[in-house]
Amino acid sequence: MTKKESIYRKSFSLIIAFIVLISAILIAALLIAYGLTRKYVENEFYSNKIEVLEKTILPYNDFFQNKIPEITAYQGFLNEASASKYADSVFSNYPFVKSIDFYHFDISNHKKQATVKSGNLSITVKGVFNFAPGLDHQLKGTRINTDKNIEDFKLMALKLSSFIKVADTSRVYSADELFKTFYDIKPNKISYINNPRREELKIYKDLLTSKAPSSIYQQDMMTFYLNPFSLQIKNTHPELYEHISIRQVVYDPLDNNDAEMFTEIALPGTFSDYKLYFQSDKNFITRETIRRFLPVTGLVLAVYLFIVVIGWLIYRNLNVNHKLFKLQYDFINNFTHEFKTPVSVIKIAGSNLRSDTQLTDRQRMHYGKILDEEADKLNELMNKLLSFTQLENKSIHLKKEAIEIEPFVQSYIDTFKIKYPAFNLTYEVKNVKSFESDPVLLGSIFQNMIENAYKYSPPQRKEQHIVVERVRKDIVFLFKDKGIGIPKNEIDNIFKKFYRIQSQYNQNGSVGLGLAFCKELVNFMNGEISVSSKVNEGSEFKIVLPY
Repeated sequence: MTKKESIYRKSFSLIIAFIVLISAILIAALLIAYGLTRKYVENEFYSNKIEVLEKTILPYNDFFQNKIPEITAYQGFLNEASASKYADSVFSNYPFVKSIDFYHFDISNHKKQATVKSGNLSITVKGVFNFAPGLDHQLKGTRINTDKNIEDFKLMALKLSSFIKVADTSRVYSADELFKTFYDIKPNKISYINNPRREELKIYKDLLTSKAPSSIYQQDMMTFYLNPFSLQIKNTHPELYEHISIRQVVYDPLDNNDAEMFTEIALPGTFSDYKLYFQSDKNFITRETIRRFLPVTGLVLAVYLFIVVIGWLIYRNLNVNHKLFKLQYDFINNFTHEFKTPVSVIKIAGSNLRSDTQLTDRQRMHYGKILDEEADKLNELMNKLLSFTQLENKSIHLKKEAIEIEPFVQSYIDTFKIKYPAFNLTYEVKNVKSFESDPVLLGSIFQNMIENAYKYSPPQRKEQHIVVERVRKDIVFLFKDKGIGIPKNEIDNIFKKFYRIQSQYNQNGSVGLGLAFCKELVNFMNGEISVSSKVNEGSEFKIVLPY
């Protein structure tokens, strides 16, 4: 007869397909994540150059917006010494300034020796000095020939005179108007005239038309010569830019290497003929991509492991359900068989008793004995199942009383010798005479241990030796038999409810409750149960209860 397949099936091909699927998803996710990370790093390479530019030209902006306008604070009263100190502070704080020309000039309506004339207004240069850092880091002013080096001054003087003509002294001028008048920005060079006050502008406007000799008013102008290659490059993203240099705007490398990435951005203001040039080897960018990709990899792997664990838990749950289903299926079959056999015997005996045939006293006694025995079997089976359920539900109570060990053990040995004459039962008691426990529950343990030993022993080795010994604060019960033994892989399963080891001794008369019932009883009595066994040699069950 073929065995009917369970409705639960293990599909290893489905498990393999699941693992392959999530592994493929993992690989695809890693590839997509790497591609996005690479793209993000490359976009940063091309966009973060603005941050580098801002940090690099920060000293230049400070120089242009704050340091140059300090000249106005002197109100035209700079001389060689004070101009030298001012230049000293410029060179020490702004190394990209390589030299400074200082122009000290007068504004009046005197016509003699005028450098620039506008109407009656005369603008005359009184002195031109050049300042540059000395070898000893001290500034030295050098007087310049005014006939040869005043082109920059003439341009600025004309802008000033034009502004004076149209100046509206009744209002404050905007920053844009002041910038166009008092600044002149050329490649690598900035010229600046100190801003006259509105009162001075009124005087200058009057001088345009006045012919009477006037007072002389002093003004100052400085021209700053800048070196863009002296700017200190601030690489705020060393993880992106391997090399940054300052190049002319027209610079274009002849050997465009495919193994390198590059980008550029123009410098502002007087440095507009130059640019910041960014270079990075593609391997350098790859290393940065991998560095950023590693946390993403960790996250993806964590998700992958999470899915695998969830899948494993689902599989384990289905496997447990499969085992439970099998246990319940076997339990129902075995329990049905256990009930069916005595019920059938009872029915046959009852039918014979009801038959019209005259029965002798001996026959009636025989049938009565059969009815009693089969009824006892049913009652024992029902009591075991009921007791197990009560133990699990904690609906029974431990009733302790003094138990004399030797009479207690001897009574069970005598009972089983009558029941199984061929069963060789011996016992040994050490260091203990009595102890307090529940005799009914302890008796159930003895009954199940002895029954189990008889059932799972070959006919030629049906024997069991019971040892009772006090060890410190515990009392130990050893049940040693020479039965078929238990395989190592089944040791952890034999105490499970409805579990049966597949063997010829389990084909009939077992529902898998005996050892599970014993374990529940021992646990209920605050004890421990363990087993050591060798296949075809026997087993030793050890029960430890508190003394």
